[in-house]
Amino acid sequence: MAGAAQAHLAAQAHLVDAHCHGVYPGELGLGAFEARLPGTAAPGTTLFDSPSGFALRRWCPPLLGLEPHCPPARYLARRRELGAYESARRLLRGAGIRAYVLDTGEPGDLTPPKDLAATAGAPVVETVRLEPLAQQVADTSGTVGSFLANLAEAVHGAALGAAGFSCAGDDAARHGGDARPPGPVEVRQAAVAWLSARAVGERPDHPVLLRHLRWHAVATGLPLLLRYRPAGEGPAAAGDFLRATAGLGAEVVLLPAEPHEAAAADLAAALPHVYVGVGRDPAGVLGRTPFGKVLYASGVSGLPELAVSAAKGFLAELRRTVAERVRAGEWSAADGRHVTSLVAADNALRVFRLAEGGARSAGGGARSAAPAGPADCGPAPRGPISCGPASCGPVRPSAR
Repeated sequence: MAGAAQAHLAAQAHLVDAHCHGVYPGELGLGAFEARLPGTAAPGTTLFDSPSGFALRRWCPPLLGLEPHCPPARYLARRRELGAYESARRLLRGAGIRAYVLDTGEPGDLTPPKDLAATAGAPVVETVRLEPLAQQVADTSGTVGSFLANLAEAVHGAALGAAGFSCAGDDAARHGGDARPPGPVEVRQAAVAWLSARAVGERPDHPVLLRHLRWHAVATGLPLLLRYRPAGEGPAAAGDFLRATAGLGAEVVLLPAEPHEAAAADLAAALPHVYVGVGRDPAGVLGRTPFGKVLYASGVSGLPELAVSAAKGFLAELRRTVAERVRAGEWSAADGRHVTSLVAADNALRVFRLAEGGARSAGGGARSAAPAGPADCGPAPRGPISCGPASCGPVRPSAR
């Protein structure tokens, strides 16, 4: 029974990556390649001698026609022989990822959605990062009033083609975690303070403006992804905000660093519209929250090899967790298949409305219904606003 379940799970090697970034498209030498691996090597050592380096050497060489665990120099020689594009094409198409939810706010020369879709041979939908969106609006707005009006229009316009939004969540912990949508006066005062002190190209870090952006995103009815760093207090401080957004039609996906996964899982278990994205071992999260609340979210950026090793490693851990439960008799084989399908892809397909072709992707297709939120409030507002329940009225959930 367990062997049959394991074989079936091996065949279910198709993920939806609910949070990732583009890949670097150019040729890379040994030093430049290693510099893009996570971590910092000790003097006289190499990052190929690390968990990421070993995972890369396990999973990536076979996709380029080499044996697993081949020496780094041989792997990179083969990569140069094939060329950057062909190597990326083989790697991404062999990663077992059926769709990508791409966060385009990462700085650097990374592939945009259309290029990633062409290389990976898979649909790519975009989540718009709110901080660079506000930065671009600020760089092109001459006054506080025009900044606030243009910001409202920019979020509303982005919602027409995006699958969701993303924003940092750590500032809520640093500044008391006020859950309310900020009022017009509070927003204008925050905009004056930030705009008067910022340099061109600087992204917003004022807590009121970030809260204003998050409520703007919630008002669109699209999923909001909240990102958390390892050193921050994590999503536990966002509990009031998450409870305040319940019933407004927008899902919230928490993207915790590993130290905060338990807190994120507990919030997902407690609130119907909250989900948790994990990129490594899902066992701990699966023990704390309903299985329909867990998404694969690698967060990887830069090297296509990182997308491969993250996906293969996650699937291996998921299969191991499920097989242990089936072998122990805690789950049936059918239960194991169901959980695997939910976590690997089905939850993300539902949250980002991909199963019904709802979100516009770089591979074609468009959302058939306009997102709820600002469109329900009439034309995009102008002047200082507070886009949330306080100013827009109840947000109607968009059609699923």
